[in-house]
Formats: sequence, structure tokens, C-alpha cells
Amino acid sequence: MQPFATLYSRLDASSGTSSRVAALAAYFESADPADAAWALHVLLGKQGKRLITGRRLREICLAGSPLPDWLFDDCYAQVGDSAETIALLWQQVAPQTGPVGAEGSPGESWAGAPLHRWLDELLPAAAALQGEAQAEAVRQLWQGLSANELLVANKLLTGGLRVGVGPGLVLRALAQFSGLEAALLQHRLMGGFSPSPEAYRQLLAPAHQTEAVPSRPYPFFLASPLEELPAGAAEDWLAEWKFDGIRGQLIHRAGQVFLWSRGEELINTAFPELIAAATNLPEGTVLDGEILVWPSTAAQPAPFSQLQRRLGRKAPGRALLAACPAAFVAYDLLEGEGDDRRQRPLRQRRAALEELLHRCSEAAPTPAAGLLRLSPRLPLTAWDQLEPLRQQAAAAAAEGLMLKDLASPYLAGRRRGSWWKHKRDPDTLDAVLLYAQAGSGRRANLFTDYTFGLWDGDGQLVTFAKAYSGLDDAEITALDRWIRQHTTERFGPVRAVEPLQVFELAFEGLQQSPRHKSGLAVRFPRIRRWRHDKPAQEADTLATALALLERGPC
Repeated sequence: MQPFATLYSRLDASSGTSSRVAALAAYFESADPADAAWALHVLLGKQGKRLITGRRLREICLAGSPLPDWLFDDCYAQVGDSAETIALLWQQVAPQTGPVGAEGSPGESWAGAPLHRWLDELLPAAAALQGEAQAEAVRQLWQGLSANELLVANKLLTGGLRVGVGPGLVLRALAQFSGLEAALLQHRLMGGFSPSPEAYRQLLAPAHQTEAVPSRPYPFFLASPLEELPAGAAEDWLAEWKFDGIRGQLIHRAGQVFLWSRGEELINTAFPELIAAATNLPEGTVLDGEILVWPSTAAQPAPFSQLQRRLGRKAPGRALLAACPAAFVAYDLLEGEGDDRRQRPLRQRRAALEELLHRCSEAAPTPAAGLLRLSPRLPLTAWDQLEPLRQQAAAAAAEGLMLKDLASPYLAGRRRGSWWKHKRDPDTLDAVLLYAQAGSGRRANLFTDYTFGLWDGDGQLVTFAKAYSGLDDAEITALDRWIRQHTTERFGPVRAVEPLQVFELAFEGLQQSPRHKSGLAVRFPRIRRWRHDKPAQEADTLATALALLERGPC
């Protein structure tokens, strides 16, 4: 545990990319494969399962120490994180009892146990207990740990190990000490990684020793937001609709079909009709595309809310399959006849994709009708056509446009320059600030989570949406000061404020929801600007929001 806790401390204290990569590379180079495998699993964000809640850890800490509730809560309000609050307090207030050692003998501590044992055995075992038995097991685990080790142990228990290191940096570090290409490592990690010494050794094996895995997808190539027109002629770019579904890869290899989401989840059971349709694809085919709800007779896909009904279903019933029929809109051909085509220019991959889907539709038109679709190529011969096209996105039930360099290979991750996304303008409404709550982490002492309301037909403000992003640091500080001075009621950590401040909220869409007081669920709400110029009485109404819902995407 101690080496990983030291790594966590180094990563947390560093703000530079090169120093973080160096710290990661040094850890992986020196770590035992069993520990390195679990560390990789955690740093890639795969250990997100919450074993014990922060609230439960608070109870365990308070029950085993003389701390009063109010003092712990005041400390938490300053720190903003239960795991860190306990790490700072426990060693100072814990009873001085002898720890239970790794083999149950007095005087020993779990602190010396390796990371893989903590993650594979000790933490899950404590989490599986209940009541006082669980509390005693957790307090025994805490005994003998340094504050830094205690912090990491608690974060692993609560599933909140966030240290500002993304998969890209981890891959760079692995590549640095192993001598393998980061793209190869990323491909090997696609489709899941088992935190075992064997899987770790296979990951770092020389390139020629790796066996092909039929189910393994390729790393996804991601687009960047368009900020200015690309260089070169417009006819050298492919324009497509940016549909509002979930990105996926459809694979037909070795007589089997696999459907992966961009989040590296195998979602075969959620979309059985797509799996059946993909059997018509030739062996050794991998398609990149978008999963949507799109009835075969409809001119455009259904809203994302219909797709949500399909997500997470292990076995959708006949009624759901009929009400929300899925389609796979293919963007790219990554593998054809078992040949990796990612390094070929997009214009070649696109031509091969068109030919492939045409052949499949002719060979098996009935089973695959409307299920495997080709992403439409939009007419773009001059840059002055781009904005009119973007304005037509709503009519196509799309979020906007995609622009792809026809000479580009299919890369991995987000690489600026070859693929751009040009989204349509979001919907906006002016809403009134009603409630505020303190944030967490470095913003634990500031009110940064806000609830906004709209006027109903009776002249009352009704809660409409929550948002916590969109303001800069100066605005957050100013608003925090205002909230403290204009609080009318307190509900635990939440403050009600005088309904005076108006904010323009941007969002990606609305849908009806009986679970919300307003009757509406808001998709991706964020603050666009603080309307100092507008009195609360002139904020928007629920009727205006309902008109947006009836009109559809703007």
C-alpha cells in the first residue's frame, strides 16, 4: 500500500504533465506485477465501485472516537471530502489500541500488506460485513496507517480516487518504461483489463507475442470542437450529421458478433437486433458508428430519451423492442476481411464502407432493413455552405455536424486537426437562482452547486434545473459572497436565497418527467451567463420551456 500511497501523493501534488508521467513510469517500473496490475486498474478508472459510502465511514469514525458530530461536520465543511477528513482526524483522536496484524497477531499492521491484497481481499472483506462487525473491521484496517495511506484506503473504499490523471497519461507512462507504442497499449486494453499479474505481463509483452482477441475493439478516434474553419478546400472534407446517440463499434470476427460502447462496455444483450443484423457482415469486419433508436420507416432518429429506455437492459422485451427499435449508423470501416484499415485515408475507408453496406443490403435486405445504415454524406463544396448545413441539423434530429479530413487515418483518442464537431446552438432559458450548496474538494468553502427555477402560471417559482459549471472564479467568489448575505433558510448543507439573481442556462434538450416538480428533465444544463441586466420578474416561464419541448430541438 505504501508505494501506491506515495505515488498518489506525488500525483496529487504535481500540476505538470511530465512530472506526473515520470512518477507513474517510476512506479510501474518498480512495482510487483500483482500490485502494478491493480494500480493500473484503479488509475484507468475501472475501480469505481463504491464499497462503503462516505456517510458510513463518517459513522464508523465517530463511533470509534471521542469526536462530536458537529466538530466532524465543521471539519468536513472545510475539507469537502469524507475520506480526507477522516485521514486528517483519525490518528489524532483514535483509541490507542493494538492493531490486528496480517495474520491476526498483535502488534502487526495491515499497512505493510501489498496493494493487490488490499484491493482484492481486505477492502472487499470489510465491505461485505454489516453493522458493528464492519465498523470494527474498518477501524482495524485504519490502525497503523500513515495519514496518506489512510486517505488512499478510504478513497478506494468510497470509489472516489480522483487524482487528475487520465488514461492518456497512464498509457504514456507505460509506453515510456516498456518501450511499446501507446497506441498498441491502448488497443490491448480495449474491451477490459483483468487486474492480475498475468494480464499485466501480457499487456507489456513484445508486440509479436500478442495473440489476436476476436472480441477486442479498437481505440475510438474522437473529434474536437470546431473553433475556426479548417485549412484547405471544403471538398477535401467529409461532412456528416452528428447524431445524438451513443458511439459504438460493431465487430464480426471468428463467427461471433460484439457490440462495444465507447465506454468499453459490451452491450450485446441490450441490442439483440443489431447483433442479429451484424451476422450479415463479412468475417473480419469492424464498423465504427452511432447507436440510435430509429424506426425503419422514419425519416430521422428518435430523441435520445427513447434510446435511454434501451440502455442497461439485459434482455429488452418485445414491447420495448417494438417501441424503441435500434439502428447502427456506420461512420467508418476500421477492419475489412480481417485487415486493419485504420492507417488508410478516410476517402478509401468511406468508399469501402459504402460498397460493403450496399452488398449487405442486397444479400439480406429483410433481416437488416433499417438496422445497419450508412451515415449520410452531406453536400459540402464551399465553406459558405457550412453554416446553412448546421442550421438544418435540427430538422435531421442531429446535434450538429461532423467534419473529417478525407486524407486522415483513423487515430486513437482526441487528436486535433483531422476530425471536428460543429454542434448547433443549445437551447437557453433565463432562470432564477433559488438554492445553493457548497462544492467539494478545493471548492468546499464556496457555494458552487446551484438550483434554478422558472415562473409557473400562478406566479410562483418552480425548481427547473441544477447547474454547477459555467462561471469563472471571480464570478463564483462574487456569487458566494452574495449567497451568504441573502440566505433566507437553511436545510442542512443547502441554503435558500432571495429570488433575485437571474442566469441564462444552456442545455441540450428537454423531456417530460413526472419525477421532477416542473414536469421536465433537463439534459446537460450549464450556466451560460449571469444576467445582471435582468430582474427576476422577467425570467422565463414553464410555459416557455414547454413550448421548447413541443417545438423540439432548436
